[in-house]
Amino acid sequence: MMNKSSLFIHWFLFILLFMIVIVPFIPLVLTSVSFGWRWPNVLPESFSFRAWEYVLGESTTWRAVAVSLWIALVVTAINILLAVPAANAFSRYPIRGRWLFEAIIFAPIVIPPFVAVMGIHLTFLRLGLTETIVGVVLAHIAPTLPYMVRAVMISYQTLSTDWENQARMLGAGPMSRFYFVVLPHLLPGIAAGASLSILISLSQYLITFIIGSGQVVTLPILLFPFISGGDPAIAAAYSLLYAAIAIAALIGMDMALKKYYQNKKTAAGAV
Repeated sequence: MMNKSSLFIHWFLFILLFMIVIVPFIPLVLTSVSFGWRWPNVLPESFSFRAWEYVLGESTTWRAVAVSLWIALVVTAINILLAVPAANAFSRYPIRGRWLFEAIIFAPIVIPPFVAVMGIHLTFLRLGLTETIVGVVLAHIAPTLPYMVRAVMISYQTLSTDWENQARMLGAGPMSRFYFVVLPHLLPGIAAGASLSILISLSQYLITFIIGSGQVVTLPILLFPFISGGDPAIAAAYSLLYAAIAIAALIGMDMALKKYYQNKKTAAGAV
């Protein structure tokens, strides 16, 4: 049974988390259903669902949602394929000039995206990749890959090579060792990196706008004009829709990971 101090800390942390996570959404919800909410009024003068009718009734919205999710998932899949061998090499092998390779990979974290995207844009113009989803996907890899590599590197650094050596002695080949020994250990890191990759890809406006040239329409492309001087109610509705999609993607990934471990546990119990 909890003592009074533990109960107090529990409720304090719950209230703090509620204020940090939930409270900022309250003005967005009120704005999305408001009509004529002006300062210094604490509450809107009147309420209307016109913003939600516009957002949810537009076919452009759902096309943008589908394109955003498709790009984010493809970018994340490519990041996994690139990050796993890169993290393996960085964590386990003495690479000459390793600091330089790591600096190149992690540079997008500290360098503003506008600096890199202009060079990417000129290159993609010559290759004919602008105004295409393929070009946007390739451009999204730059700001998302560092997070995936770092997350997988942390998992590799906690994986002992003795486990793989034991599997090798028992006759397991390279693919079997990776699938049955390495991959289960890497999955939490992959999931963490994939979560960041999806969120960062979904939030990209500048890269998508420049590389897509307005032909590749994602949710941030629809959202930004309303934020920068359009209708605040529609901007709030789009923001809430974006947040809901991001949260749903993270919950889906968490459920898939739990399902994987549950199946592994069931299979191990059956054996």
